[in-house]
Amino acid sequence: MYIRRILTDKLYKLAESFPVVVVSGARQVGKSTLLQNTLGMEAEIVVFDPVVDIENARQDPELFLNNHPPPLILDEIQYAPELVASIKRRIDLNRAPGQYILTGSQQWGIMKSMSESLAGRAVFLDLNSFCLLEISQSDSIIPWIARWLDSPDKFLSLSQSRLTHKTTLYEQLWRGFLPEAQFLATEVIPDFLDAYKRTYIERDVRLLAEVSDLQLFGRFLQLVSALTAQEINHSEIGRELGLTPQTARRWLDILKATFQWFEIPAYSGNLIKRVSNKPKGYITDTGLACSTQAISTPKAIGGHPLWGAIFETAVAAELRKQTAFLSPMPNFYHWRAYSGAEVDIILEYNGILHPIEIKAKTNPSRRDTMGISAFRKKYSQINIAKGLVIAPCSGIIQLSEYDYAVPWDLL
Repeated sequence: MYIRRILTDKLYKLAESFPVVVVSGARQVGKSTLLQNTLGMEAEIVVFDPVVDIENARQDPELFLNNHPPPLILDEIQYAPELVASIKRRIDLNRAPGQYILTGSQQWGIMKSMSESLAGRAVFLDLNSFCLLEISQSDSIIPWIARWLDSPDKFLSLSQSRLTHKTTLYEQLWRGFLPEAQFLATEVIPDFLDAYKRTYIERDVRLLAEVSDLQLFGRFLQLVSALTAQEINHSEIGRELGLTPQTARRWLDILKATFQWFEIPAYSGNLIKRVSNKPKGYITDTGLACSTQAISTPKAIGGHPLWGAIFETAVAAELRKQTAFLSPMPNFYHWRAYSGAEVDIILEYNGILHPIEIKAKTNPSRRDTMGISAFRKKYSQINIAKGLVIAPCSGIIQLSEYDYAVPWDLL
């Protein structure tokens, strides 16, 4: 069953404006399905393979493209990078929009060559796993965070509804947000996620980088999953596994390059010096985090030491998915002072900073806004919007003069 993605209209708009659109994202987030059910209705689709040279595309890219005129969708283009130079030459002769749609699941395999070779000719669209709007199959295509960033006052003046869920919060986090995981029976979810890990480690990592010890890399994935929603210290990570800080950094880069990990940089301003400059890191999918930590059932999440970190990971990823709807996307930061005050996420949009705390509790209180208040006090001269505490609460609650708690699953 096809579920409409919130980036569908954005994809159409880009294809109508640019000769090449590059759709990238992790394995099994639905890139091929999205294109088959949108642009694939009018374009031919060719799927490349890491072993087989489909129609000698790598050996003779010009002949391949002669036999496949645009509009053309080239799926998993990282396995046929030789086509890029030929596509560039054709685009230089004809800049008509919507000629080539390229997809891939490795940033290193795509972004490096595409950005250099197709500069000014291609536009990029990152596709994530399902957001809550898509899972609930809501008719709304405008995420709530987009309405909040547009006007917090207007947002608060209107009645807001929550999404309808088929699963509990614990089960949703345990399943994760990969499209296929939404339709599988509960008892086979651990098998699906285990297969996803094995395929990723044994195939993608081996193809992408020279990692001699795949078992050690699997332990590395398990370790960083346990460190999700924390500041990143490469030396500490390396020390746990007997790796150098350089190797730990390189392996984290591999996770980022294959869309399994993302980081949020620290916010700093000219008027504050004692601010941590370490980024916060997040595993991309909570289902993968639960799998690596051997969390066997949804109910086990509630009593697990990582419960708060897993919920924060889900909300941080949800905000990234929802803000991808916007052009441009807001800048993401986190803030932490040596005094201990911190704000989980700060969205910078149109010159305004939007502070956000994430709390895994149903009854957030004024105390949960202390970090936001400290941030607002430090940067009193900067335009800071009303603060949010995103939590699994039942409705919008005013916590202080400037701060509000909102459910994480708003419509």
